[in-house]
Amino acid sequence: MELTDTDAQLLNAVQWAFPLDAAPYAVLAERLGLTEDEVISRLQAVKAEGVLRQLSAIFDTRALGYTSALIAAKVDPDHIDEAAAIINEHPGVSHNYKRNHDYNLWYTLAVPPGEDFDAHLDVLHATSGSRVTRKLPTLTLYKIGVKLDMTGQTAANAKAEVLEHERPERKAEMAAPTLSDLEVAAIQLCQDDLPLVPRPFAVQAERLGISEDELLAILSSFTERKLMRRFAAVMNHRTAGFKANAMGVWAVPESDLDAIGPQMAGFAAVSHCYRRPTYEDWPYTVFTMVHGRTARDCEATIDAIASETGIDEYTLLWSIKEYKKVRLRYFTEEWAAWNDAHLAPAASS
Repeated sequence: MELTDTDAQLLNAVQWAFPLDAAPYAVLAERLGLTEDEVISRLQAVKAEGVLRQLSAIFDTRALGYTSALIAAKVDPDHIDEAAAIINEHPGVSHNYKRNHDYNLWYTLAVPPGEDFDAHLDVLHATSGSRVTRKLPTLTLYKIGVKLDMTGQTAANAKAEVLEHERPERKAEMAAPTLSDLEVAAIQLCQDDLPLVPRPFAVQAERLGISEDELLAILSSFTERKLMRRFAAVMNHRTAGFKANAMGVWAVPESDLDAIGPQMAGFAAVSHCYRRPTYEDWPYTVFTMVHGRTARDCEATIDAIASETGIDEYTLLWSIKEYKKVRLRYFTEEWAAWNDAHLAPAASS
């Protein structure tokens, strides 16, 4: 799809500052000098073309009481497709990629409050046939928030302020919040696509049996309690023109982490920046995720980070194959079925 400048500006707006308002598309229209009908029709068009993947609430996994981590696995290259398919069956696996490293399979895993994370991971390690599996949880979160500049005007070394919702509090253990049945139902509903109609929250509120104002108040409460990071659009990166993504992993000395972690997060092209644990065969402490229209765009940002920080021990891991990329779904029935099929047999044996 050939995006116009107006399309690009609109897609930036719905990614970066979507209004929690009874008439959000009218607010966007006023902001961009369009009509409400134009905003809705343009969003319908980019969604039909696969550029816009979803417009919904983005919840904080750990703040909801889920335990999560990035997982790196060494898998026999001849068996990697089969291993990925087995891992993808887990409802808590939202991203799964083949990368150019001895640790060639990388996936994110989350489990609900009260579940034993390691028990889930042990099953995936065994059933997938992984030779080595490393758990890489977030130790410090410097930034989380994908913002693809659809205008193409952000330079590789450009800086951007890391906003509060892009650096939520993360602890090793976070207690599950107390949620009413209505709040759980709101989370289940608002993780789905927002309707492209003039009063979208009214449509969702009707499904919950409450008023539009009540639903907006619940969403505002989620933001205040830091359960929801923001309400925003998620793009299909490749369809949107961002065909390359690379994970830069950096051996930042322990003494320099407090300074260099936030410094790396300050690059506009870095969507995720974390401190993670090391292992005897894995010396990298800081992970930076970069998306670009080309591989060279990603390399240019990594080069800029290396030049500015002086960190010269790093590796660039490319996504060679995407096995799974979905939004993690909270409080669904899928978990019980997976547990019954995998955890119960493992426990009995």
